[in-house]
Amino acid sequence: MFKRKAHSDLNMIEGPLLVKILIFTLPLMATNLLQTFYNAADMMVVSLSSEPNSVGAIGATGPMINLVLNIFLGLGVGANVIVARKIGSRDDEQVSKALHTAMTLSVILGIMGMIVGIIIDEPALRAMGAQDNLLELAALYTRIYFFGVPFISITNFAIAIFRARGDTKTPLIVLTITGFANVLMNFLFVLAFEMTVDGVALATLLSNAMSATILVTLMVKDKGICHFSFKKIRIDSKSFKEILLIGIPASLQGALFSISNIMIQSSILKVNNMKAPVGEKIQPVMNGNSAMANLEGFIYTATNSVYQASVTFTSQNVGAGKYRRVYRVMGSCYFITGCIAIIFSGIIAIFKNQLLLLYGVSSVDTNPLQVLAYESAITRMYYVAIPYILLAFMEVGSGILRGLGKSLTSTIVSFIGSCLLRIIWLLTVFRAYMNLEMVYVSYPISWALTALISLALSLVILRKKIIFKEKISKLNI
Repeated sequence: MFKRKAHSDLNMIEGPLLVKILIFTLPLMATNLLQTFYNAADMMVVSLSSEPNSVGAIGATGPMINLVLNIFLGLGVGANVIVARKIGSRDDEQVSKALHTAMTLSVILGIMGMIVGIIIDEPALRAMGAQDNLLELAALYTRIYFFGVPFISITNFAIAIFRARGDTKTPLIVLTITGFANVLMNFLFVLAFEMTVDGVALATLLSNAMSATILVTLMVKDKGICHFSFKKIRIDSKSFKEILLIGIPASLQGALFSISNIMIQSSILKVNNMKAPVGEKIQPVMNGNSAMANLEGFIYTATNSVYQASVTFTSQNVGAGKYRRVYRVMGSCYFITGCIAIIFSGIIAIFKNQLLLLYGVSSVDTNPLQVLAYESAITRMYYVAIPYILLAFMEVGSGILRGLGKSLTSTIVSFIGSCLLRIIWLLTVFRAYMNLEMVYVSYPISWALTALISLALSLVILRKKIIFKEKISKLNI
């Protein structure tokens, strides 16, 4: 049996919740924001290279990369839920089995993700509508990026385990160090070695390798409940099934979102090709869209930290049988994520011109193509970035469902409310009008619908669990 380390493990099943969720969320949010900043630095630095389409090329790869990562790394959510649940039930032996099963899976899934990504990268980008120089740059970036997927997988699962025990500070410190190294390597490869997208991809690969190495080393040295030993690397059948039960729906949900985003990206490429014929040195719509989408990543990252908190706090309280306490978890998470979304959306709206300039998108450039890039970015801001609070509420609702053990339900709701609705929208409304506004408006509509359904289902499921527990308690009296 491991000795618990009270100074690093957050007690989620007792005491006040709002403060504890903030204690959990803020370091996690800082960690994720730093990662997002370092990823944004890829685009900012590469915009200084000799390739005018470098920003658009990296932006074009996002949905396809996320599709592969979501399929193979979504099981990290399952690892988070199961390890948190075992900690909540104070079952140290089962925690160890779940932990080593999760880390074994991280290696297997990382290798699988790397192989699949390398195979499909160029055909997928071509199918999305990427052409000529944009296609060449995007394919070069993804080819190098996917070689680092095993390291991303190990890092993802390790952070999920730290998060499950309530420790969000350790990942913050580690990713701060490796992220800073990433930025330095970006400047080195792009400015000193005169590389372009290949330079930032290589920097990302090396920094992810550093993160995985440091986190695993810390887990090996840990003497508490989350100690990792290479001698115990194996898959425990019970833990494996439990992780799959939660993780597969999470993977499917992420994959379905990525598929709908691929269709959206393809639609944006169609608008780009209509307004800037093939052969132009600059692909303005893609550059503007990619710049604003990258800025939106900061809002998503910040609000997604509350999603992670909702999953972990709900899971631990469900493991402890404290269902009424989950109501308070819900209220706190909705309040916190709403405030975060409003603040970050407001910052982007107020400082849009200065922020876009970091990506080479200028509000004062009179070149018609540069004007189109700026207008595309602003259009996306109004339709997607400003109403981001709807996505924040949707994420928390999904997290509560997962923490309640209804991961498949969450996936079905997200599929119908977001993915299916967007696909139908693109095949009907967008096809009739073929403009950016009709692409972007599908986001807030789908977010609002999915958020409402997730909230309603969470309340119904939680009520049923409370009633069932009370009936069992009366029978045992």
